[in-house]
Amino acid sequence: MSRIQDFCAAWTFVEGFEEEWARARQSGETVELPHTAVELPFDYFDERCYQRQFTYQKNLVCPPDMEDKEVSLVFDGAMADAKVFVNGALVANHPDGYTPFEARLTDHLTSGDNLITVSIDGTENPDLPPFGGQIDYLTYAGIYREVWLKVTDSVSIANIRIETQHVLQQEKTVVVECDIANPKNLALEGRWRVDLLAPDGSIVKTQETDLAGPRTRIEFQQLEDIALWTLEEPTLYRLKVALHTASCKDEVTNTFGFRTAEFSPDGFRLNGEKLKLIGLNRHQSFPYSGYAQGRASQEKDAEILKEELACNIVRTSHYPQSSWFLDHCDRIGLLVLEEIPGWQHIGGAKWQDEAVENVRRMIERDWNHPSIILWGVRINESPDDDAFYRRTNALARDLDPTRQTGGVRKHTNSSLLEDVYTFNDFVLGEFELPFSNRPRLPLRDQNEVTGLAKNVPYLVTEYNGHMFPTKVFDQEQRQAEHVTRHLDILNAAYGDDSIAGCIGWCMFDYNTHNDFGSGDRVCHHGVMTMFREPKFAAFAYASQGDPDRRVVLEPVTFWARGERNIGGTLPLIILSNCDQVRLNFPSGAHADVFPDKNTYPHLPHPPIIVRHEHLPESELGSWGTKWYDIEIIGYLGSREVARRNYVSNPVADRLQLSPDRSELTAAQNETRVVIRALDQVGNLLPFIDAPINIQLSGPATLIGPTCPSLRGGATAFWIKRTGNTGAISVRVSSTRFEDSEIQIVAS
Repeated sequence: MSRIQDFCAAWTFVEGFEEEWARARQSGETVELPHTAVELPFDYFDERCYQRQFTYQKNLVCPPDMEDKEVSLVFDGAMADAKVFVNGALVANHPDGYTPFEARLTDHLTSGDNLITVSIDGTENPDLPPFGGQIDYLTYAGIYREVWLKVTDSVSIANIRIETQHVLQQEKTVVVECDIANPKNLALEGRWRVDLLAPDGSIVKTQETDLAGPRTRIEFQQLEDIALWTLEEPTLYRLKVALHTASCKDEVTNTFGFRTAEFSPDGFRLNGEKLKLIGLNRHQSFPYSGYAQGRASQEKDAEILKEELACNIVRTSHYPQSSWFLDHCDRIGLLVLEEIPGWQHIGGAKWQDEAVENVRRMIERDWNHPSIILWGVRINESPDDDAFYRRTNALARDLDPTRQTGGVRKHTNSSLLEDVYTFNDFVLGEFELPFSNRPRLPLRDQNEVTGLAKNVPYLVTEYNGHMFPTKVFDQEQRQAEHVTRHLDILNAAYGDDSIAGCIGWCMFDYNTHNDFGSGDRVCHHGVMTMFREPKFAAFAYASQGDPDRRVVLEPVTFWARGERNIGGTLPLIILSNCDQVRLNFPSGAHADVFPDKNTYPHLPHPPIIVRHEHLPESELGSWGTKWYDIEIIGYLGSREVARRNYVSNPVADRLQLSPDRSELTAAQNETRVVIRALDQVGNLLPFIDAPINIQLSGPATLIGPTCPSLRGGATAFWIKRTGNTGAISVRVSSTRFEDSEIQIVAS
């Protein structure tokens, strides 16, 4: 029998909870985990609909070979106050919706059928973080991550902590702390064997030692020819840890990397080399399904951040996120600031005790991830509470002395109990407030923020967002202003060595409570839509990436003569990492325009801004008398690398279907499919809002409505494999377009 088995299929789901249900199975809907208790509409819903209790039930058959084993269920995440029963007996209660917990079943199992009942309470309980105040995001409800059946011998491996030392020296060291689970308090006598495995699976070195109580420390010294974990080459090693006693054996494998990460008053260094941190905040939510998306969706978000948005860091706002997401950050080389759950509010003594435990749970789950470089041990944007935050910092440093601590605040002159002063800087929006006499500034001076006379390690952790919410279908001028606000801050951060970097608010739009956002239960704060489709501001980040990895050429325009106030398209911002662009006009004239290094001297790739003075003389007076097609070509040196065409008479031409994956497997069993309405030259039609009918056939199910409307010319949906193999046909139709169809394989 496998040590860990998938336990996600065929749960019975019922609304409400009664104590007697723990002893008798209820009839209800059959669901597969991850699962959201209430599938929400895109907008204008009542979020109180999930703030109540729900019940999940499943039968566990206990065969003879399980009777002498330790048996438990491992829940990766359940929102929020979860209680687990076995045959009516309460065996676990976990009040934290964001970290895993283990429910020991052993003493309550009988031979044959056993009823597992899980009560989920979606109520915003003021005794539990992040509740008690207001929170600008939704917490949904349900067993929204995977559940695993764990079967081991009476003594087993509980947790492994891996610490790398002397990383920048030729000879490196790995220290392994191995904890055991021994719930029956058996006498211990046995051996550990630990294999250090190279990325190709070969054994680098092996250590064996006697079992020495509940925790054993093992060291690998004088390790040579070890590759570092870097953003470009995120090399991962593995430790295979085996425990053998007279009657028990167990084995686990952990992944880790060799790297150093240090914040100092003059910035951040990875492996001793200076690196400007540029990133975005990420919620773990999705349209319709809330938190309940699986491995493929979590990994895709990491890939979007690294590959499409050219970020090198993400902040997991405002809670620990899926292990699938963090595992993929390890694999692709994306740095992470991870923080405990909460938003502005600090509760009473019980609440604070739970928050301190959240620090423990977060670190003990995630301490082996090389991608994580900073522990967030304050409640986001909360006031100072020195006694409380001394506790969170002390625990973090005791559990993991290898990483620094940070704590995100929005007020100045805050007590610096952490190693890094992490600050949400919204000064750029404050110049517009009626009571403000501030000029337009991208970022505050560090010393003004900290109130200190000297520089300290300093990281900007939010900006923009609610100061300038922008919908994907907003007017072009607002979209351009959205772009320039992100560019201004990126330029300022790149140009200030006292700032380790900046993490913008935020990656994508998200659902929220009725008293936040635009009143539609959506915060339109993202540089992408909720469906992960880019707004123009997304290319402010993407264009800073290396053109050898991805060439970006994105004019900030819908190319319509009357879209802007008064009209015209100038000045035209072109977000690009090209060396120059050429505008070709129908007359045969052209204009060569170069990056605006005067306005944005610190950006790796300043935008190219086409102004009136750049136009050839033959085109100077043309606007207002004619409207024309245009061609924009991007060059690296003298080599053409990108081309965009815009037409003066765009018409609705076709629907484009773009799946993230063309094959669904047992491990990668879901995918996003993007629908885009395009004109005759392949550009998005931003103001079309036609309803789209989705038809699905084959071994898959649709997440969300069957007839959504386009928003900003696009929408998306997710499909999930139902367990069988075969062809999945996805067809979309609309009265405005011919049908479009794709095939996805379930293998």
